[in-house]
Amino acid sequence: MDYFPIFLKLQDQPCLIVGGGEVALRKARLLLAAGARVRVVAPELAPELAELSAQGRLAHLAGEFAAEQLAGQRLAIAATDRREINRQVSEAAQALGIPVNVVDDPELSSYITPAIVDRSPLVIAVSSGGGVPVLARLLRARLESMIPAGFGQLARFASGFRERVKARFADVNQRRAFWEAVLEGPLAEAVMNGDDAGATREMERRLAAGDAAPAGAVYLVGAGPGNPDLLTFRALRLMQQADVVLYDKLVAPELLELARRDAERVYVGKARANHALPQQDINLLMVRLAQEGKRVLRLKGGDPFTFGRGGEEIDTLAAHGIAFEVVPGITSASGAAAYAGIPLTHRDYAQSVTFVTGHRQDGSIQLDWPALTRPAQTVVVYMGVSTAAELCQAFIGHGKPASTPAAVVEWATTARQRTLTGTLATLPGLIEEYRVASPALIIVGEVVELADKLAWYRRIENSAVTIQGG
Repeated sequence: MDYFPIFLKLQDQPCLIVGGGEVALRKARLLLAAGARVRVVAPELAPELAELSAQGRLAHLAGEFAAEQLAGQRLAIAATDRREINRQVSEAAQALGIPVNVVDDPELSSYITPAIVDRSPLVIAVSSGGGVPVLARLLRARLESMIPAGFGQLARFASGFRERVKARFADVNQRRAFWEAVLEGPLAEAVMNGDDAGATREMERRLAAGDAAPAGAVYLVGAGPGNPDLLTFRALRLMQQADVVLYDKLVAPELLELARRDAERVYVGKARANHALPQQDINLLMVRLAQEGKRVLRLKGGDPFTFGRGGEEIDTLAAHGIAFEVVPGITSASGAAAYAGIPLTHRDYAQSVTFVTGHRQDGSIQLDWPALTRPAQTVVVYMGVSTAAELCQAFIGHGKPASTPAAVVEWATTARQRTLTGTLATLPGLIEEYRVASPALIIVGEVVELADKLAWYRRIENSAVTIQGG
């Protein structure tokens, strides 16, 4: 280990920065965030540094560096573009026993500034020993995506109960079990969602009961339209925490691979007139698993509240007193349209967009056709492939021209994506000819004409296929 990692307490401590440019500005921001009293030595200051000086947040010593300016300083940073000046700062600081960092010059530094992930009071520092700072920054970027912004809130919340937990559980193993249950369960999620009051009540209950067992919860998570890169950070984190994953056929296999390796996986898929598990049974299964203390992930293609029956599921969970959270996902209409190059709205073609299911629960297509056939709008039909012929004929029968552009997008956003474009008259034949199957969406409206022009996914990924019909 080339450097000993350490965190310095700089609250109200004097620190000196030599240099007045953009690099000095970055260092000043870090020191000010740590509560230091900052002085900057430079003939002139960059605009933002000058503004901080005008606000009284730091002191500006106009002029060149002099060794006596280091007297009484807790820390020094040399951030000029002149190595000789930086060397003078380094030698003078080290002679006085003051830690000094010369930016991008480990040879002259007695300490280095790491790449920082700030979730105060939780702070993570990453260093490559000063040799490859870009590598440290790349790793920091990965950590930023993995560590929720709410972890700082959680750290503050938990520290407020530390002594009480220690007093309540004398055995260290009990304390560890208690904190694991708290920090990885619904109580932690409540804190990170800003519900401190609810989390405090639950914490008080657990302490009073001496309850160290994990509490069950259900997370309804939108998996997006299929491409794993389109998952939200929160969805990915909950997938990697879940004890049980309930999924259906709309969830791409690549997405399931991101779930925790040892999580139990239960297929609860439903297709039209062929339900692997009736909806009510799915609802009650989630209740039972949560009552067993398990963290249940209900993984849904697209968004849970956009034709995903998430509302029905949380009704059941609420009725049984089960803690739950809904994590939105990119709805399939947005993903399919974006990757097919079809803007759902466009100033010249469509001023509104309507999402509709291709059939009702009883299998009929008795929809609000006067609303769906209004001009200057886009209609996106979910679950409409099996009834495409009847749907297109109904559009035409209710006044939509047979020449109205229409498209179907299969396996949207994935390497298997196919986009078939035609008209209301020709689309059913294209679907039959190319054996299009679910998951697929139908898009009706003048915006479909833009598909060939704007389908960036084909140009970048070179994997999706567009087929144009007459």
